[in-house]
Amino acid sequence: MDFESWWLIFVPLLFALGWLAARFDIRQILSETRNLPDSYFRGLNFLLNEEPDRAIDAFVEVAKLDPETTELHFALGSLFRRRGEMERAIRVHQSLLSRADLPVSQREHAQHELAQDYLKAGMLDRAEEAFTVLKETSFGLAALRALIRIYESEHDWTRAIQAVQSLRKLVDEPVPQLVHYYCEQAQAALAAKPPRVAQAQEALKLAERTAQAAQTGSGSAASVRVALIHASIAGSAQQTLVQRACFQKVLEQAPEFAGLVAEELLQNFALTQESADGLALLQEHHNRFASLDLFNVVFRALRAQQGVDVAWGFARQALQAHPSLLGLDRLLEAELAHAAEQQTPLESPIPGADLTLLRRLINQHSQRLDRYVCRSCGFQARRYYWQCPGCNAWETYKPRRMEELE
Repeated sequence: MDFESWWLIFVPLLFALGWLAARFDIRQILSETRNLPDSYFRGLNFLLNEEPDRAIDAFVEVAKLDPETTELHFALGSLFRRRGEMERAIRVHQSLLSRADLPVSQREHAQHELAQDYLKAGMLDRAEEAFTVLKETSFGLAALRALIRIYESEHDWTRAIQAVQSLRKLVDEPVPQLVHYYCEQAQAALAAKPPRVAQAQEALKLAERTAQAAQTGSGSAASVRVALIHASIAGSAQQTLVQRACFQKVLEQAPEFAGLVAEELLQNFALTQESADGLALLQEHHNRFASLDLFNVVFRALRAQQGVDVAWGFARQALQAHPSLLGLDRLLEAELAHAAEQQTPLESPIPGADLTLLRRLINQHSQRLDRYVCRSCGFQARRYYWQCPGCNAWETYKPRRMEELE
């Protein structure tokens, strides 16, 4: 293509257009900068100088001077909530909701932020009301998840189940704690006076269907809980063999949970005059799946049925295979308690040993190990929980004491 000299007239034209565009942008930036309050720049300066408290005060002043700064309101509200200043966070978000000119999207956002404020402040009734309003909005998914947490805290299992069902209509995701909701309903029915056994059985059927649909394994904590409630119902109806089958199912399918059923299993065998068979079953199980709780039950049963020599022989063998300070402490505790009940001198298998002093010294060091611990938040508890009291997470406790986890 040949070069035409008249094309040169476009060069100054392009420079002129670029100069005009730059002037326009600079003027716009300068205009916006002049419109910003001095408090805004003071706040930025405080942030740069790592003075967050003074920066917050400056930004609050900006929000008061310019009510149109909705994003700044949202940022301040979230910051107050993270800092635990719930009253100030609630006030910020309420002031946003009071504005008649607020767009629908930002109104829903403010409602969601306010609901979170209420939830963190422990105002569950207000949080529930605020999240319920959001169920049909763009924040519906987050609102339903929050409502589930609220219903769990209130132990309102019926509404928790309804919320989970609504959640599943929006998103296809597993909700493993749903099995536990039905189990909670079953236990509440059994605890009523008089017990509502039919209602408990219906709740357990739903729990089993839910576990199957979620493909929960037969050795899971949820399945163990269902089996234990079935055993409780069978025991109250004096169906001894049915109850025994439930306990044996736990031993076979979830052997690490043996410590939770061992005591009741021995009592079940005792009802049919088969205590020795029950003890043999647990002792054989301990040989394959040793645990401190099961060790304690087996040792006490051996002590009662076969005498101190057999019990101590089992204890020595078990502690040699699985050395445990807590196990030794449990052993000495059982011996001392038995001697006190019988009001007889304590027969120590260790010549010249003062078992009372020995147990006292060991107990001082084993106390911190005699706990179940949550894998999610680290909350420690003496008894086993299906739901952690600390973080409210489900199935975060292993049925083993801390010493066994180290």
